Amino acid sequence: MNTIRRRIRDARALPAIAAGALLLAAAPVAAQSKGGAGGNKKLYCWEESGRKVCGDALPASAVDSARTEISVNSGMTTATVGRALTQEERAAAAEQERAHQLAEARLAAQARREKAMAESYATENDLRRAYQNRIVLLDETVKASELGIQGLRQSLVTLLRRASETELAGKPVDKALAGNIQGQHQELLRQQDMLTQQEQERRDVEGEFEAALARYRELKGAAEG
Repeated sequence: MNTIRRRIRDARALPAIAAGALLLAAAPVAAQSKGGAGGNKKLYCWEESGRKVCGDALPASAVDSARTEISVNSGMTTATVGRALTQEERAAAAEQERAHQLAEARLAAQARREKAMAESYATENDLRRAYQNRIVLLDETVKASELGIQGLRQSLVTLLRRASETELAGKPVDKALAGNIQGQHQELLRQQDMLTQQEQERRDVEGEFEAALARYRELKGAAEG
């Protein structure tokens, strides 16, 4: 027994290959002396200061390190344990899990919407009319914005003409006129941005309708099949 313990203790300071060989040499003796009582004993191998170290006990300094666990009886690897994650890695893993859950929730919500769509519209024409109503409202909104932009542009041109005539007459442009010009110009830019968004929304709805129609046909075809 003293010989076996000395061999295992010495293995802690040896590289993994040498320690494994020493362990295998000691294993038959252990089996003879203990008869199977030592079947649960393990050898731990981990990296320390850039080299691989093995021992029959895992020191506190190696608890968070990646390691391999080897059966003393068979010399075979029984487990491989990865290193403990850092705080940043745990946070990243948690964020990835949240993103995965959100993606699953979106897919589930989409499935519910598609099911409701298939149940709500008896025919393709019903679905088309529903989207067409939305598109008509968006068209009216776009037209209203275009008219508003035309009015702002005309008003701004009038104010700029007044300022130009004042300067040509050799007079300074008063603050009120200059303020009106600046205000009209800013409002014109805002209205133009809004029109761009409205036009994009209309295109989005058209694309949404095409996708919804294709999916509707798939769902109805599956239900009929």
